[in-house]
Amino acid sequence: MTIFIGGAWPYANGSLHIGHIASLLPGDILARYYRQKGEKVLYVSGSDCNGTPISVRANQEGVEPKTIADRYHQEFAHDFEALGFSYDVYTRTDADHHHKTVQELFLALQKNGHLYKKEVEQAYCINCAQFLPDRFVEGICPACGNKARGDQCDHCSAILEALELHDKKCKLCQHEPTVRTTEHFYFSLSSFQQQLEQLLKSSSKNETWRNNARFLTERYLTEGLRDRAVTRDLPVGVSVPIANYEDKKIYVWVEAVAGYYSASKHWAHKTGGKHDDYWNENTVSYYVHGKDNIPFHTIIWPALLLGLNIKALPDYILSNEYMTLERKKISTSQNYAVWIPDLMKKYHPDSIRYFLTINAPEKRDADFSWREFIYSHNSELLGSFGNFVNRTVKFISKYYSNNVEKRETSEEVRKQINTSYILVAKKIEAGEIKQALQSLFELIRYSNKYFDNKKPWIDIKEDEESCRQTIYDCCILLINIGQMLHPFLPFSSNKLKSLFQLEKWSWEYTEKIPAFIKDIEPLFERIDVVSIEEETDKIKNQTATS
Repeated sequence: MTIFIGGAWPYANGSLHIGHIASLLPGDILARYYRQKGEKVLYVSGSDCNGTPISVRANQEGVEPKTIADRYHQEFAHDFEALGFSYDVYTRTDADHHHKTVQELFLALQKNGHLYKKEVEQAYCINCAQFLPDRFVEGICPACGNKARGDQCDHCSAILEALELHDKKCKLCQHEPTVRTTEHFYFSLSSFQQQLEQLLKSSSKNETWRNNARFLTERYLTEGLRDRAVTRDLPVGVSVPIANYEDKKIYVWVEAVAGYYSASKHWAHKTGGKHDDYWNENTVSYYVHGKDNIPFHTIIWPALLLGLNIKALPDYILSNEYMTLERKKISTSQNYAVWIPDLMKKYHPDSIRYFLTINAPEKRDADFSWREFIYSHNSELLGSFGNFVNRTVKFISKYYSNNVEKRETSEEVRKQINTSYILVAKKIEAGEIKQALQSLFELIRYSNKYFDNKKPWIDIKEDEESCRQTIYDCCILLINIGQMLHPFLPFSSNKLKSLFQLEKWSWEYTEKIPAFIKDIEPLFERIDVVSIEEETDKIKNQTATS
């Protein structure tokens, strides 16, 4: 089986925060899991370096857009690696290979009869002497009356055209834009209405899209799809590969989602692999993102794939709801966020992965609280998982000089482990990542209870045979827990892999335990609860001074 996993492409205009990572982590967990099973996996993403937000940031700082894109792409790549993201390729949309592939796809859409030219009115700022990208136009959403950008309303999720906004302002200078006529290429999105309705019906039947994706897509389809411009008058981006139109750029909503395909081709070029292996009807695909990206993955990208005759429509849509911070909405403009570079300096990457997974906003908004983060680390990672590792290994070291005597595993323990493998796998494959980790920690709690009930510290004096059986069972639990934890907590599980002298993890019950195990340092350190007040004060101070 071949598995394709596409993680959303963050805009390279500012640091990543906890909301970004919460929505993207399921992709890495899926990739690690399927690799452990021995499947062929391609996991791709990259930095969106052509989007309007980069140009906005560049204007604010008085530098070239590439300066901003370079800075944050490098930061993203570092942060993802430090958090254990196992992308097969992490690239960027301003790379030559991406531009070339997008231009090829554009020409293919034209050849297939899905593009046409049309004279349209577009917002133009006289003060800035330029046509305005849709995100450079701000105003009031005609659908819900809230503040919105010219391409989409974050409040009601309506897909907009900039000229539809009320009380329009240029984001750069706050002047009211005028309207001028220009010619653009349009994509015949409306012609794919029935095929997309069938895709939605199939996803609903198989329950492969999260509810927010199904409901929002149904709303768009009920309202009826409209053809959309695929080019814009922009200074930065992928140039239109047609004579006399080179000054126009391919619109980011087409170009960015095409990054999944261009990244696949780039991976193939670098490794000698075949990208077509992952772009056919036999591949199982997962798309992982936040809910603000839903229409681009359930409407736009499938329509483009249909127009390109690429038979690899999205199978699983893992679209997270929002993550709040101390019960308030994260605001990058007001510096109200927990930034990943800052978080990584002080806390274990597995602590971050654990909390953002066990509290993931899979079905509803979830909250990041410093109190919950620190107590979760101390009670679950340290107090439950870390405690089981520590008490088992220390007992072996103290009483058996690090030697493990081979014997038959208790039937009860074997049954518990095999049940967990089946349950956790089922949840992961269905995209229910949070529930998968919850199920796995039930096995960890069972393991601690097993140790407590068997009382090996008493049996070591009164019943040597029972003591050896208990400790062997605990080792079997430990090594299989380590395997199942690897997709979620790769750093600490790799320490267990080293402890048991294994070359690699797999996804099946194992009793491969060496006769002699190494000592192991504590997997986690307790976090002083005084950090709760320190971190919450830090948020208040950074917001007040922003």
